[in-house]
Amino acid sequence: MLEAHEFNKSILRAYDIRGVVGQTLYNIDAERLGNIFASSFKGVTKTIIVCRDGRLSSADLVNSLKKGLFESGADVIDIGLGPSPMLYYAANHFKSDGAIMVTGSHNPADHNGFKIMKGTVPFFGKDILDIGVRGLKRDWNYSQGSLQDNYIEDDYIQTLLKSTKINNLKKNLKVVWDPGNGAAGEIIKKLINFLPGKHIIINEKIDGSFPSHHPDPTDPKNLEEIISIVKSKNFDVGVAFDGDGDRLGVVSGSGTIIWGDQIVALLSQEVLKDKPNSPIIADVKASQSLFNEIKRLGGIPVMWKTGHSFIKSKMKEISAPLAGEMSGHIFFSDRYYGYDDGIYAALRVLELINDNYTLDDFLKNLPKTFSTQEIKISCSDETKFNIISELSKLLDKEGLNVNKIDGLRVQKKSGWWLLRASNTQAVLVARIEADCEDSLKELQEELIYYLNKFDLSFS
Repeated sequence: MLEAHEFNKSILRAYDIRGVVGQTLYNIDAERLGNIFASSFKGVTKTIIVCRDGRLSSADLVNSLKKGLFESGADVIDIGLGPSPMLYYAANHFKSDGAIMVTGSHNPADHNGFKIMKGTVPFFGKDILDIGVRGLKRDWNYSQGSLQDNYIEDDYIQTLLKSTKINNLKKNLKVVWDPGNGAAGEIIKKLINFLPGKHIIINEKIDGSFPSHHPDPTDPKNLEEIISIVKSKNFDVGVAFDGDGDRLGVVSGSGTIIWGDQIVALLSQEVLKDKPNSPIIADVKASQSLFNEIKRLGGIPVMWKTGHSFIKSKMKEISAPLAGEMSGHIFFSDRYYGYDDGIYAALRVLELINDNYTLDDFLKNLPKTFSTQEIKISCSDETKFNIISELSKLLDKEGLNVNKIDGLRVQKKSGWWLLRASNTQAVLVARIEADCEDSLKELQEELIYYLNKFDLSFS
């Protein structure tokens, strides 16, 4: 009789599986995930693609995952070490039944996890929770599958190039690339050989200890090195990536950080020229100025839930050519497959730079707002959703204008504040935007007032 398997509840999250290796996540979890996922398919054949990032624990986890998939009848194609977008490409290219990426994304080095696809669509939400239920029910079976390696780096790179208007790139373009010792390093090192202009790549060696800086391009301190090089060498742009290459950070020629919602505003210009009246999606953390800009450009602004799986599913539902998040996930179905690919998004940014239009020109034309960056407030996984629920009831009683698509976005005439439960960390996430500094301070004080009711604060 099969022995039941209990996954730590904290690792089964809204759009992926993620935990701390040796504390909440173990190799046996990867093996049982393989067993359960492979057993969930009907029919005789089930081809499942696997890939891993460069974290120190990823090699062991992917081997355990492959063992479980193979033992439960899957034909496993291992595409090796690379970024998550390469796995997404492979799933579309091979038209596989499923695909699993072993990655800790932008989380600390001792974290890891799994991003899952069924067919070419995300596997998330109830499906993730069902993995835990099936483990407890011993709901998997054994039947021998097959294993093969198929390294598709070159095919992926050629697809990136074919989906980009290479002839539009500025001939003397100067770009600094920073994969942050993450899984995109080798791909980018090969890719830049096909691009016009001058290209410098830093921290390209894949190293799961992340010796240069943490691979999260939304944190300004992780961009200090690339900003210094861009400014000192008078380059046009710097582009940085997270640990698995699906998120993008951009720095202008003056060394100014272009945030995720601003990247979407930039990219919307060309997309809406080619596809007017199209819906463009941004997550609930994005600036109101982005939604206004999409409307000004002739698009339909759509605010949606934070999370790559939620965004990808919404894109398919409403046929949106472009979507993006504050976290730097940028999704293109315009000339591309509709998934988040930091490398491809970088190429689309490069298309827009020319002798008459720089990223700093773009920034000068944006409306002036005052905002905080993402504020993370420590809160246990067990209580964070309950706090949002209780605060929602309180705000309703007080008659405030609240958008509840994802957490609580409280809209005022002078701006807005947001509080939501993170789906990847034991934190509540806050953000505030206002039309002036005084309004920003007032909104911040209001949010602190509500946080204090739950014994929480920014510190």
